[in-house]
Amino acid sequence: MQLKQTLIIAITLGIISITAWELYWRSQGLEPNIDDNKNLWTNQREKLDDNTDNNVVFIGSSRILYDIQLDIWKEKTQTKPVMLATQGASPIPPFRDIIENTDFNGTLIVGITPPLLFSTTYPQAEFMKRSQTLVDYHKTRTYAQKLNHKLSIPLQSNLAFIRDGDEEWDSDVDLKTLLKQIHLKERAGPFFPPFNNFEEITLDRHMKMPQRMVTDTAYANTVKKVWKTILSGKFPPPDKEATTNAFLELANTFKARGGNLILVRCPSSGFFRHVENMGFPRKDFWNTLAEKVGSKAYHFEDYEQFKDLELPEWSHLSHASAQFFTTELIKIMKADGALTNSKTN
Repeated sequence: MQLKQTLIIAITLGIISITAWELYWRSQGLEPNIDDNKNLWTNQREKLDDNTDNNVVFIGSSRILYDIQLDIWKEKTQTKPVMLATQGASPIPPFRDIIENTDFNGTLIVGITPPLLFSTTYPQAEFMKRSQTLVDYHKTRTYAQKLNHKLSIPLQSNLAFIRDGDEEWDSDVDLKTLLKQIHLKERAGPFFPPFNNFEEITLDRHMKMPQRMVTDTAYANTVKKVWKTILSGKFPPPDKEATTNAFLELANTFKARGGNLILVRCPSSGFFRHVENMGFPRKDFWNTLAEKVGSKAYHFEDYEQFKDLELPEWSHLSHASAQFFTTELIKIMKADGALTNSKTN
């Protein structure tokens, strides 16, 4: 009898504690949010294992992930977008995976972020490992891991304090992150500035920037501070020759089997753009790559309508600007005959 009462008391206290914790974070403005993680990526990658001619695949880094709005793309082109871009990563590992492990030969759109693509081909470099890890996970994911992710989605969708992300945002509220916020003493110099979450994603990896990044300048400035800290550091010189040759080999193989390859340079601005211009001048990097690849290539600076887009933290478009960018880019590509498998609306 006592065991039964103990169980009831434990369950009751557990429910009260969880409810109180959830209500507290809701009061702080936190909302439930699905995390972008290796399982979301793998779910999209699996679509290429059962490929259809109507798929359009996107690879690259976070800019094309944020800047291409999948709902608009699907509506305007009548194709099925598969988003395989990876935040802070080189497109070379997923490109190689598509070449070696699929028979996909439809439209492949590659977002080119010069500091990420041209940095290196060294497998253990962070930019390469981030996307290679996802490729490897797709090959090794177990049924238990797949089921675990499916079971986590209702929790992520309804509880603000639940997270299952691969990124370590400083605005997360899991125990590990909260403990990191306790700064008892600065023993090794100043702390790295907090990197706060600025993503909203759906199960099909349709990413958009939260409106808070537009309306809350102070919050957006926390992300700018991180970019300044990172970009002000010392980096080895870009390995232009090796990265260009590696990308060119993959591009030639993909085109040889009938694939339609498109390069896109998404917008950047402010301090971020200044650093890119200094370290990766367009004429030496983007222009050279586009010329050697010989495919359709679109740079945001070439189009007047992309001149005044809104980038709250210099590197990714606001939701409204991303919708405009996607709509206009589709028009440009259609007029240029680049989207060979799209339907005209």
